[in-house]
Amino acid sequence: MLSTSLTAFLLLSFPVPAPAQNSQQDNELLVAAAADLAPLEAPLAQAFARVGGGKVRFVLGASGLLTRQIEQGAPYDVFLSANEEFVAELVRSGKLLPGSVRVYAHGRLGLWSPGGALRTLPDLLAPRVLHVALPNPTHAPYGAAARQLLRSDGLWSGLEPKVVYGQNVRQALQYAESGNAEAVITAWSLLLRLPGAVLLPDSAHAPIRQAAGVVRGSPHERAARRFLDFLTSEAGRRILADHGLTPAQ
Repeated sequence: MLSTSLTAFLLLSFPVPAPAQNSQQDNELLVAAAADLAPLEAPLAQAFARVGGGKVRFVLGASGLLTRQIEQGAPYDVFLSANEEFVAELVRSGKLLPGSVRVYAHGRLGLWSPGGALRTLPDLLAPRVLHVALPNPTHAPYGAAARQLLRSDGLWSGLEPKVVYGQNVRQALQYAESGNAEAVITAWSLLLRLPGAVLLPDSAHAPIRQAAGVVRGSPHERAARRFLDFLTSEAGRRILADHGLTPAQ
């Protein structure tokens, strides 16, 4: 059960939704998950419950912001990051159990524009494209990967003046959906079922290796480890693949 003071601190200090007081049940796993996993929230929770794993509740946000929450003592049980770096950072600071850490998937970038008229990255240089939405590279690994891909293709200097940043992959997509940006580069897991979405080539310089670990001090450590075992099991891998992620080998 969360203390009133801790809950108030989380809600006031972080722009990522934090656990509310009295909301975590004794048998409920609280999972801090990168926002690219939003479409997988229900399928993973339902499938884990079907195999007797118990209840799971996700708090979705940019991996960097979730990392800051965990560093400050947020009462999560599991962290599903969109990259390895934030997980390694939390292991070094003693906030994640080293033996629990694993890479669970590789992420892909996608391009989407309302109407699907923009099909390639050079299309974004057209004068009619005024704004291109990206996740914030400071907090969101997909934003860092997108920027690196644009740099490697020689497009960044031309596109940087057009870029608007969403706090995470979902907010970047919302900018394009609302018409505040003509296009978005974001996680393929959010785009693969949208008409006109284009899967972008992998960047050899910045593979998006998504890693996870159990938060040190979790009162549900055994269940948290079971959840990570499930995530990397055949059933979990099918869910990851069905939603545009490449399960780790």
